[in-house]
Amino acid sequence: MNFAHACAPPARAVPYVGPCGAAVLDVTVLLLDDGLSSTAIMPLEIFHSAGVLWNDLQGHPPEPAFRVVTASIDGRAVRNPQGLAIQPEASIADIARADIVIVPTSGLELDVKLVENSALLPWLRKHHTAGAYVAGVCMGSAYLAAAGLLDGRMATTHWAVADDLARRYPQVNWRPDLFVTEDQRLLCSGGVNASIDLSLYLVEKLCGHEVAMKCARALLLTRPRIHQSGYAMLPLSPPHSDDRIRAVEVFLQKNFQDDVSIGVLAKKAALGARTLARRFKAATGRHPSAYLQAVRIATAKAMLERDGVSIQSVSAAVGYDDVAFFRSLFKRSTGMTPAEYRAQFAPLTVRGEAA
Repeated sequence: MNFAHACAPPARAVPYVGPCGAAVLDVTVLLLDDGLSSTAIMPLEIFHSAGVLWNDLQGHPPEPAFRVVTASIDGRAVRNPQGLAIQPEASIADIARADIVIVPTSGLELDVKLVENSALLPWLRKHHTAGAYVAGVCMGSAYLAAAGLLDGRMATTHWAVADDLARRYPQVNWRPDLFVTEDQRLLCSGGVNASIDLSLYLVEKLCGHEVAMKCARALLLTRPRIHQSGYAMLPLSPPHSDDRIRAVEVFLQKNFQDDVSIGVLAKKAALGARTLARRFKAATGRHPSAYLQAVRIATAKAMLERDGVSIQSVSAAVGYDDVAFFRSLFKRSTGMTPAEYRAQFAPLTVRGEAA
């Protein structure tokens, strides 16, 4: 059986402009032999649907946010373990520009696959250096590590290969407890379904919350869970190279429900309190207390989108015992009350008639 995705031609060297006059980001989804097809197909469908499918369903003109191209190492068809042949639109040599690169899984024999796909490694380095977001899905993270892109950075992968990758690439800060990570335009996901979360996350990061929500609704996908369910939130701050501050960020993301003092954070970073505050603001753009508040609000937004629990329960879950204060803070941050936010962004419920 042959499957070909009909979308755009190979990526151009200049940004593409969509029918509504907006710049469209170029996405290259790689296809590798012996990998799980869904780790490439799901990202492809999500990026292709963003700004398009919801509009089609609502009778509005499409506003594509991404132009998606599939590519294999040599432009030839690849086969998954079940024998499904997938024909790409290009070879990696044909890709002149990529804003996002998705690296799916390949076979379990990693030594063989790294040799077989060795041409991919300098190609990934080239596009990341040029400014692309590079994302490894499940075992695809191994290619980012083998390219040296993950040295000194946070990453995740499938739990079954985490120990092996940690031995192979000890310079990487492997976090197999996390489903999705981002560190300096390098993203990793921990499993097949996490390719959905990773793709929706990038849609939201680059196109805004509303576009991501409409894309998820149109495809009947749930919004990604966040860090208390296993997601990293390093994207709260811009990329930076201050390892001590990054460690403090991770600590705040894990302990956002607690009232963490600047003294505790300073001790964590082995810095004086004033030095910590100064370096934290320089690296993240926020004071530690404002960063903690941002984590809490992000968590509350995800709970309101996903869960049916009371506003009081959401308030308590993110560290605010005073629900009135939480409502005021939430509205100041989002422009909406928690109830208004839930009404706008919670998944639509479709009810069938009783038989």
